[in-house]
Amino acid sequence: MLLCLLKLLLLLVPTIQAISWTATPFNPPAIPLAVRTPYLSAWLPQGAGAALNDAWPTFWTGQILGWAGFVKVDGVPYSFLGSPNVPVAFNKATQKSFQFTASQSIFVLTAGPVDLTVTFLSPVEPNDLVQQSIPFSYMAVSVSPTDGSSHHVQIYSDISAEWVSGDNSLAANWSTSVGSIVTHKVQLQQQSIFAEVNDHTQYGSAYYSISNTGNTTYQTAADTVARAQFITSGYLSNSQDTNFRPINNNWPVFALARDLGQVTVATQPVVFTIGHLRDPAIDYIIEGGQMQQRSVYSLSKYPNADSMIAFFINDFENALSRARLFDAAIQRDAVAVSNDYADVVALSVRQALGALEITISKTSDGSWNSSDVIVFLKEISSDGNVNTVDVIFPTWPILLYTNPALGKYLLEGLFRYQATGQYPNKWSVHDLGAHYPQASGHNDGKDEPMPVEESGNMIIMALSYAQKTGDSSHLRRYYALLDQWTQFLITDSLIPANQISTDDFAGPLANQTNLAIKGIVGIKAMSEIARIVGDSAKSSNYSTIAANYVQQWYSFASSSTNDHLTLSYGNSSSWGLSYNLYGDKLLKLNLFPGSVYDMQTAWYKTVAQPYGVPLDTRHTYTKSDWEIWTAAIMTNTQVRDLFIGSVRKWAADGLSSEPFGDWYETTNGQPEGFRARPVVGGHLALRPMKLGMIAEGPVM
Repeated sequence: MLLCLLKLLLLLVPTIQAISWTATPFNPPAIPLAVRTPYLSAWLPQGAGAALNDAWPTFWTGQILGWAGFVKVDGVPYSFLGSPNVPVAFNKATQKSFQFTASQSIFVLTAGPVDLTVTFLSPVEPNDLVQQSIPFSYMAVSVSPTDGSSHHVQIYSDISAEWVSGDNSLAANWSTSVGSIVTHKVQLQQQSIFAEVNDHTQYGSAYYSISNTGNTTYQTAADTVARAQFITSGYLSNSQDTNFRPINNNWPVFALARDLGQVTVATQPVVFTIGHLRDPAIDYIIEGGQMQQRSVYSLSKYPNADSMIAFFINDFENALSRARLFDAAIQRDAVAVSNDYADVVALSVRQALGALEITISKTSDGSWNSSDVIVFLKEISSDGNVNTVDVIFPTWPILLYTNPALGKYLLEGLFRYQATGQYPNKWSVHDLGAHYPQASGHNDGKDEPMPVEESGNMIIMALSYAQKTGDSSHLRRYYALLDQWTQFLITDSLIPANQISTDDFAGPLANQTNLAIKGIVGIKAMSEIARIVGDSAKSSNYSTIAANYVQQWYSFASSSTNDHLTLSYGNSSSWGLSYNLYGDKLLKLNLFPGSVYDMQTAWYKTVAQPYGVPLDTRHTYTKSDWEIWTAAIMTNTQVRDLFIGSVRKWAADGLSSEPFGDWYETTNGQPEGFRARPVVGGHLALRPMKLGMIAEGPVM
């Protein structure tokens, strides 16, 4: 027993990072800078550690996004953002500290006799559909003398045209508007609506803005020209380069500067806003194979980029106050589990919600249809699908926790499409389209086949939303679909046919124990749905079937030694993470006996590796979302914390420089390939079972 306890403690010891600054709570694989949508997704890659001015920010794919920053202090220039090459001399500010919260990344750097605090705020406003759907983010720079003296300070920042395409050989054009706000606008000369290159959108415009208050200057020019202008002079020329050209031809940049004058005390922040807006945002299949063009929801209040930017930039102080309240609430609720859990959750929030876009349609007269809201999710990294059901499912806990309505609107597009009868299969569709943002459906029925997986997911999510909110409208409107999927589960979930599950990278397998759990939970969930809508006969029938299936399932799924569940029936040497039991606990079905949970809890601590418990016996890799889901069903706090601590250790090990990956090797902490996926929303799995967000009170 003593050796077992020692092993568990060793597994939770974090890897020491080779960094020269203080990192709170730790240095992640990549630091979120501007993360709001699938196309506004800028990160600072870390690995073993990179200061804010050691590396270029990158898109979630790893492609560079030119974003530079300089400060002049008493005429001495220092870089604080990016890794620019300029043909004039400058110094590098020294990073002292870095901190991340659920919505902010905060850097403190020393530039001679002053400290710079650079705050990247990507607002997380789940209960305000307008605010949450604004595709803009903030960078705020404040200055504080450290020697008690007065210093002349000037601030500069620029972005490149790399923000508008995944192909730097394409030509861009741009313009600058000057009024109470200075805004640079840049876009491709030849746009391709609803198209992507290397996961970047190929239409719409990027915007970089600053308020035009006292001593603000601007310039568009080649990167070396604009940066040298500021380094040399401390201001920009208020000129516009009209030589429109390819992105990589003398790298056009869009620069903004502010002269703060003599600074004696800490300044108010200089606020830059960055965003990417496209309209329409989504092409969505409706009745009869017609396509409906949908816009981001915020356009229903702010009809163009200028009005949206004006609101956004003037709302910074309010947004920051709201962000601090949100961050504090997240921290309070997560630390109630553990400090490690709070760390993992804080890193997960922006990434999870940054894969979503909230959309609205127009009526026939061109006015906004405020009753028609659909949320779309991009299956980032693992695929480019639209609203993949088995990606929404692991993401689901963060939606239940922050605002369940977002989950309802995510499911709405899937329900509505299948209710038209265009999808021919008897089980739930896998996704709404193979290539985001084209939600064109699968009228040929040839989507990736995960019949038990997706049918169970849809039923479980629909019921959990209704339980959380008391809103049974989806259950009533789409009852026939839910019942159709349940009929399929009755035929194929107790003994699942050879098929893939959400972990499709592991390959197909017949008689999957964990997949059977999902199907059986789905059947029992449907009995609850039938009860809610008043269909008592089906409610009783499905409840009886589910209970009977559990008894048979246990005889199939338990190992010959009766000390663990198998990966597949009859293979006693196999095992896996039985994370689908989470649905039983989340919905409070009490379908599976407590002895199953106790058995799995005891088993997992015997097969743990240095970075967690493998997904199953076919490989030694695991998934962080399923690790946390499994943690949520453990009956022993020590084993629960083993799972949580392992995910935290992976996030902090310095072996990856990509946005938080959910698929990694348990033996050595190496990443397996996924990055920036919304499934990290599943890291909040312990919270929907206990608490709602901020003022909502208990979930169940």
